[in-house]
Amino acid sequence: MHGEYKVPGGKLVVVDLEVDEGLITDFHLAGDFFLEPDDALADIDAAVTGLPVESDVATIAAAVRAALPEGAQLLGFTPESVGTAVRRALVTAPGWREFDWEIVHDRPLSPNMNLALDEVLTARVGDGRRNPTMRIWTWDASAVVIGSFQSYRNEVDPEGAARHGFEVVRRISGGGAMLISAEWIITYSLYVPASLVAGMTFADSYAFLDDWALQALRSLGIDATYKPLNDISSPEGKIGGAAQKRLANGGVLHHASLSYDMDGQVLTEVLRIGREKLSDKGTTSAAKRVDPLRSQTGLPREEIIERFKSTFATLYGATEGQITEDEYAEAEALVQSKFATDAWLHRVP
Repeated sequence: MHGEYKVPGGKLVVVDLEVDEGLITDFHLAGDFFLEPDDALADIDAAVTGLPVESDVATIAAAVRAALPEGAQLLGFTPESVGTAVRRALVTAPGWREFDWEIVHDRPLSPNMNLALDEVLTARVGDGRRNPTMRIWTWDASAVVIGSFQSYRNEVDPEGAARHGFEVVRRISGGGAMLISAEWIITYSLYVPASLVAGMTFADSYAFLDDWALQALRSLGIDATYKPLNDISSPEGKIGGAAQKRLANGGVLHHASLSYDMDGQVLTEVLRIGREKLSDKGTTSAAKRVDPLRSQTGLPREEIIERFKSTFATLYGATEGQITEDEYAEAEALVQSKFATDAWLHRVP
């Protein structure tokens, strides 16, 4: 069995192993990482050999860590990444390039249509009716997008939202509220089969699915990093955040919103939680919490979006795709039956 795991921001970890009577045998670790002392590689191989095939990432990592000689240095990988690669080998998880990816960047849509398409396209990838897809959102209006489990009244100031022209909507994924100004945000979604993240912890899958975006940001001169659980950051501050939803049919939704520009004063007037966190820090601190990409790159928003698309296409061989009329129709029906209803918006009062 063969497994690979590209550490987000780090190196490639490769494992080869066999299984005999429920135990891992003939285990070998390889990759483009750095390891000192040199013979610690044999210690890692010995530590994993003999473990039960049911061992989870934490168990494998603990065995590796216990076997390392004192003072050993692992650069570009960790014991946990070895565990992830082993789990991926045992479940024969595919890599990114084993799928036929599509990139979709379609016409401007309402906030609720964007949210409904997330559910529709994730379901279609899950049941095999659509290729795995990366979609760049285009907005025709500004919105406050609250997480699936957030309290409407605790998160949003309805008067402030109305005054600044922000529609309030609720997405199917968890996480925190996002202030989406139509021309000042970059939002993307990945619709992937669960097999792509098989063998990973939930937390690891976040960084894994956003690694391409970090590479795109770095190509623009931003020292982008992933801050667990779901933040994309730079030394200048937070850039954006990600969220996930996993459907029963095997479809996985992973989406993220990155700030191109943000008015900190508006943030505090529309989001109650922002006001609470920043009340003693003032507007300057508010603006700094979600650091705009414009100030770090000096580039137009459209140029940054094109870099995202070209990076994804280069890394994974993706081709241009489109949303079908049938998918649009299904999403429009879902807006009427779910996303535009008071029952959904106020599902958590």
